Amino acid sequence: MSLRGQVAFWAAMLAAFLLVLWLLHEILLPFVAGMAVAYLLDPVATRLQRFGLSRLLAALIIVGLFVVTFVLLIILFIPLVAGQLAAFIENLPGYISKLQALVADPSRPWLRQALGDTFRDADIGDLVKQGAGWLTTFLRSLWSGGQALISIFSLLIVTPVVAFYLLYDWDRLVETVDSWVPRPYRATVHELAHEIDLAIAGFVRGQTAVCLILGSYYAVGLSLAGLNFGLLIGLVSGLITFIPYVGSMTGLVLAVGVAIAQFWPAWTPILVVAAIFFVGQFIEGYVLSPKLVGESVGLHPVWVMFALFAFGYLLGFVGLLIAIPLAAATGVLARFALRQYRASPLYTGVEPPR
Repeated sequence: MSLRGQVAFWAAMLAAFLLVLWLLHEILLPFVAGMAVAYLLDPVATRLQRFGLSRLLAALIIVGLFVVTFVLLIILFIPLVAGQLAAFIENLPGYISKLQALVADPSRPWLRQALGDTFRDADIGDLVKQGAGWLTTFLRSLWSGGQALISIFSLLIVTPVVAFYLLYDWDRLVETVDSWVPRPYRATVHELAHEIDLAIAGFVRGQTAVCLILGSYYAVGLSLAGLNFGLLIGLVSGLITFIPYVGSMTGLVLAVGVAIAQFWPAWTPILVVAAIFFVGQFIEGYVLSPKLVGESVGLHPVWVMFALFAFGYLLGFVGLLIAIPLAAATGVLARFALRQYRASPLYTGVEPPR
């Protein structure tokens, strides 16, 4: 097959894949979630096999522990977090009123000049209403109409089943897909697949660990500092750390804003809250990310943010789950295409010997 024919074939395959993904995205959530769980836990199953367990028993143990842990987290944390969230929304107008009063205080004209009149004169009701409307729209776009076909119960039931079967048959599936690759290109495809796997594993597994560690640190630190809703703010800050820069800045602004409204005019607890986030950023930047994520991932933060927002907007929560794998694959393929271009006569200007 000529080069033009190969490009046309793979372009058609990609278009067909994206079309099927768009048509079925409303029912794909438990299956994509199951695939993600199986991919993340496959190294654990492989390690258990090295200790003498069968693949079936290893898959059963891993999925069972995963389900039990997930259910316990829901039972223990969801009521607490939901209670704090409801209380936070109820107290939000009061916090905004205090911040507005601080900005409008004549004894601090420098603060009013720095922030301008927009925040000082904003109607609290409209501000809260706009924020609630944005949050509702965002959640609706993430779910993307999935309630019509998928309930939370089907997600909890189907996802573990899919994860178990995929985890049990993972090696067999990889061998089957590998047998479809044309033999002349098998070495190149293996190399690209290995690069994609390193990129996905390095970012997803590493960044998940970073989010869990930072979320726990922020939640405990802010709670010990006496900040109202410290547990909620800490967990949310750790969770959205998955989005580069957005999570840390959102958590810092939210925590410091609540601290000012709660502790003013005492500066010490406000500085303590700010210090917790600065220490967290130092730990993330110089300890956690280099050790757990590494620099060989090849995913630029701007590319990650674009992929998350774009796929989340187009495909809802399913899009968020597949955004990083597709971004990693696209990055690896783009770098491969660039290497091929630089080695081609089109770039070098030298025709290969016949």
